[in-house]
Amino acid sequence: MASGDIQPDIHWMSTQGAAEKLGITVRTLYRLIDHGELAAYKFGRVIRLQEADVDGFINASRISPGSLEHLYPESKDISDTDVNLR
Repeated sequence: MASGDIQPDIHWMSTQGAAEKLGITVRTLYRLIDHGELAAYKFGRVIRLQEADVDGFINASRISPGSLEHLYPESKDISDTDVNLR
């Protein structure tokens, strides 16, 4: 790093804290780390994650509108039914 460059402060998270922020179990967090989907660092016997990496994972996991149509059945317009509602 050249002189004059400012290094941002790194905010470290425990695996428990990261799992809680993501709303998942620690076991699922370990799976994400092991599959390379989320970066983690081992310091001795302790595993830590950077808060910026966790936030980046959250942002990258955002669902695009129109990408979930396969999860719900096609709705029928009421005018397409033969039901008499009177």
